[in-house]
Amino acid sequence: MFEQTFKNIDDILHKDAGCSSELDYVEQTSWVLFLKYLDDLEKDKATAAELTGKTYTSIISPEYQWNTWAAPKNTEGKLDHHKALTGDDLKDFVDHKLFPYLRKFRTDAEHANTIEYKIGEIFTELKNRIQSGYNLREVINRIDELRFRTHAEKHEMSHLYEDKIKNMGNAGRNGGEYYTPRPLIKTIVKVVAPKIGDKIYDGAAGSAGFLCEAFDYLRNSKTLSSSETEILQKKTFYGKEKKSLAYIIGIMNMILHGVEAPNIVHTNTLAENLADIQEKDRYDVVLANPPFGGKERAEVQQNFPIKTGETASLFLQHFIKILKAGGKAGVIIKNTFLSNTDNASISLRKLLLENCNLHTVLDLPGGTFTGAGVKTVVLFFEKGAPTQKVWFYQLNLDRNLGKTNSLNEKDLAEFVALQKTFANSENSWAVNVKDIDQTTFDLSAKNPNKKIETALRQPHDIVDEIAALDVESATVLQKIRALL
Repeated sequence: MFEQTFKNIDDILHKDAGCSSELDYVEQTSWVLFLKYLDDLEKDKATAAELTGKTYTSIISPEYQWNTWAAPKNTEGKLDHHKALTGDDLKDFVDHKLFPYLRKFRTDAEHANTIEYKIGEIFTELKNRIQSGYNLREVINRIDELRFRTHAEKHEMSHLYEDKIKNMGNAGRNGGEYYTPRPLIKTIVKVVAPKIGDKIYDGAAGSAGFLCEAFDYLRNSKTLSSSETEILQKKTFYGKEKKSLAYIIGIMNMILHGVEAPNIVHTNTLAENLADIQEKDRYDVVLANPPFGGKERAEVQQNFPIKTGETASLFLQHFIKILKAGGKAGVIIKNTFLSNTDNASISLRKLLLENCNLHTVLDLPGGTFTGAGVKTVVLFFEKGAPTQKVWFYQLNLDRNLGKTNSLNEKDLAEFVALQKTFANSENSWAVNVKDIDQTTFDLSAKNPNKKIETALRQPHDIVDEIAALDVESATVLQKIRALL
């Protein structure tokens, strides 16, 4: 049912003049979905309060609640068409009353990690792009069919929302930056192995895939006490995201996974001066996939000791600085980081090796990121002690990766198994840091164990060679007969 509802909504938005791409579909679906989720959340809280004899005060004023403007019901529990706004009336209400009301929550909220603040921030960043009030009515009616009351419903919804983010990435343009393949994220989380009580951070949160997977990993790691559940909800996951759409999608994604008021801040992480980061600002775990190929202005570069316009290199400096001593990280970066010869890259590799134990490098094949032709590696490191030895694993698959043939967890199973003991294999090897060039700190992933395979010849080549030998034999026989 949920899947068909999403398809129907996309069909409606496709017809609307204000929505022109998959990115618009996700954005506009998200804000309506969020308000329906909020309504169900309030109902659950009211029911829980009633069971304990308490009174629940609704976050949203009665005139702005879902069942007042979006889906007023008649005595039979069906949509009351006499009360439900539509057409220009609906669009005017949403644009000129509802959104301004919701935006005020940001300034009125007590602090940033409350659901009230998130409501205000989301609707400050968003605007209603659906131009037809009749299309908007259809979208609302479809979303009103959805329920977020049970864990199973939220679980199914979170998977469908992830699929929408994935489709947005596949659609091209800049959508791909929001989606990191989930099997890869799960593997990175598994290897880093955060524990309850860790503060986990992604400074390039995007759609919050790392934070969502880390939440699922910890939630399923053991039977949680009420205090541990509270810690996961409020004191574990932290993110920053620069782009408005990604910020909104990240918030919505975490909410659907079960985090009620995600600690994601809408800000440019790289605008923060590294010198200003203090011990209280640091995290136990960093999980991230900073943007590929971005270029930063000179004033942003001034915040970093190693000056470079390369966005990912600035993020890596930020992650090293913001980790606590003993903190762990799993960071995706372009594989050229391992071998670039510019001064900034050399300095950054030296910084990483001297300040952290870069214990593992996972070398990924091309096509891992759909729509992005770049090759990437995952750096796994711990802060505090210099690197003595780096263990490499090169993921060699017997197929090309693409939209219809994407990376899966089975592909990465051998890596996870071997990484536990840093075992040598045909696909893995270790390098002593003292053996690498001490002027360039080149860490190129050159597999010394890979078998050199002799390519098998094609049948037609063999036939051609036999024919050529036959001709050569006939010529030799002719010469022999001539001599006799």
